[in-house]
Amino acid sequence: MSNKQNSPSASPSHLSIIRPDDWHLHVRDNEGLKAVVPFTAKQCGRAIIMPNLTPPVTTTDQARVYQQAILDAAGKQSSFQPLMTLYLTDSTPAQEIQTAMESGIISAVKLYPAGATTNSDAGVTDIRKCYQTLEMMQKLGLPLLVHGEVTSHDIDIFDREKQFIDQRLESLIKDFPELKVVFEHITTADAANFVIESSPNIAATITAHHLLMNRNDMLVGGIKPHHYCLPVLKRETHRKALVKAAISGNNKFFMGTDSAPHSKHNKETACGCAGMFTAFAAIELYAEAFDEAGALDKLEQFSSLNGPLFYGLDANSDKITLRREEWTVPDSYQFGDDVVIPLRAGQTINWKLVSES
Repeated sequence: MSNKQNSPSASPSHLSIIRPDDWHLHVRDNEGLKAVVPFTAKQCGRAIIMPNLTPPVTTTDQARVYQQAILDAAGKQSSFQPLMTLYLTDSTPAQEIQTAMESGIISAVKLYPAGATTNSDAGVTDIRKCYQTLEMMQKLGLPLLVHGEVTSHDIDIFDREKQFIDQRLESLIKDFPELKVVFEHITTADAANFVIESSPNIAATITAHHLLMNRNDMLVGGIKPHHYCLPVLKRETHRKALVKAAISGNNKFFMGTDSAPHSKHNKETACGCAGMFTAFAAIELYAEAFDEAGALDKLEQFSSLNGPLFYGLDANSDKITLRREEWTVPDSYQFGDDVVIPLRAGQTINWKLVSES
């Protein structure tokens, strides 16, 4: 999809920006991890790593082991820094939050409503069961990352994000006004407006695929399993609202790819997994979205500055360069014993990472 707007000047052929960070990334584990981590390590200085493995990463000790596996996959010459998270459960002890903060390797805690998405069965069934833990997070300044969907079967899947705001998020923020919260991979105008109107403690990540696509891209002409993700793609009006938020210059919005690789076998099946694999060309896809909106001058703030500001970190010290160049995406990439089908497989992307400095 496209949202081309009038640009005040001709779009440049090259673009140099501070190295970006990915504030929402899935890299899986074992051989799959080894296959996908190098893509992000090449582009990004840091990435927030999602903890929804099987079993989930619920303790600091588990996160430390997982972090080392990611560093090994990135390679000894890489300066890439994986920022680890813990998977919140109904029984996560407050003491674990203290341990996490003292470790120096845990950057946030992830809330998955039970049953909301991939490997979320161990997630939270009732947020009130976590209040003691959330109090400790608020006290110590550890952010909560929220998959913002309700999971009730009587709620339409396209309405689950809006209902999460009304039924869960508003009360959570009221009860913990000093807790830093990232509303992950938002997909609706409702979510964008909620973040804008909330306190400075509330921010949001936006994916490239939700900036570039709407639900027609998943459903028209036949169901496309590699365009199925959670939260699902929404109406065009919502896509436009996300673009408006991303290019606005508001420092509450920043890059989070939600790149979520699954094997071809697990996507092309009777009950296919949710997730799009975009890490192979993350910044190129964002550049395309911002270019279509006539806002390439806003890309660096969104991808490289807003996230570190929210997390209390310095921006990366080096830069990357993108060139306007059409290139064809491979049909697949190796992924353990299988392959993963990337977004735009066999099609073109209009920007290409050409140098690192």
